[in-house]
Amino acid sequence: QVQLVESGGGLVQAGGSLRLSCKASESILSANAMGWYRQAPGKQRERVARIINGASTNYADSVKGRFTISRDNAKNTVELQMNSLKPEDTAIYYCWVLTMGANWGQGTQVTVSS
Repeated sequence: QVQLVESGGGLVQAGGSLRLSCKASESILSANAMGWYRQAPGKQRERVARIINGASTNYADSVKGRFTISRDNAKNTVELQMNSLKPEDTAIYYCWVLTMGANWGQGTQVTVSS
């Protein structure tokens, strides 16, 4: 079981930026996939962005062009750069890494005020 710890959430005004970071307890070099999900109050958890097989990335339509996912194998981190934030981006953001099974972080709150 890989332990994941997210950081970087907070309160920001619409149009602002935040950078989320997810630190893994062990190497993520061999992970099959990794990414970020989010869950807003009263809504289902949805995938935001992911990296598959180390290189291929894909994004939810709602964040394309605004969010960028990246990984740093040396630091065992997965990061999410979020620009041009909107109030509808408000949610708890969860880090996810797929190794032998799915591993989840505890979540970090992102709140975007209008």
